[in-house]
Amino acid sequence: MSRARFAQVMPVLPVLDVQAGVRYYTENLGFALRFQDTSDFPHYAVLERDSVTLHLQWHDPSEFEAGQMYRFVVDDVDSLFAEYSDKGVFHDQTALRDTDWGTREFAFFDRDHNGLVFMCNR
Repeated sequence: MSRARFAQVMPVLPVLDVQAGVRYYTENLGFALRFQDTSDFPHYAVLERDSVTLHLQWHDPSEFEAGQMYRFVVDDVDSLFAEYSDKGVFHDQTALRDTDWGTREFAFFDRDHNGLVFMCNR
């Protein structure tokens, strides 16, 4: 029996305001909007950048639990760090670092406190 091959993962990030989340990811992180369920008060959106697809889903504030971490593997983490730094995406304490486990990475939280880690293998 052949083994199934995983091709991609598409995380669904919880957000309190889908429109604001779409603006944040398109204007600051370079993603493009591919789908939004309504234009007035959307509850769901799909964003893409290169081969990465993210879904943003509205969550009621009473049920909202922030603190998820998402790791993105990129081919040039130094270039991405410079791109986001030029846009003022993160605070001054955000830094590129080489880890003991062989990656070079930086991390910050989006506007809904989802942790975003961008990394490449050294």
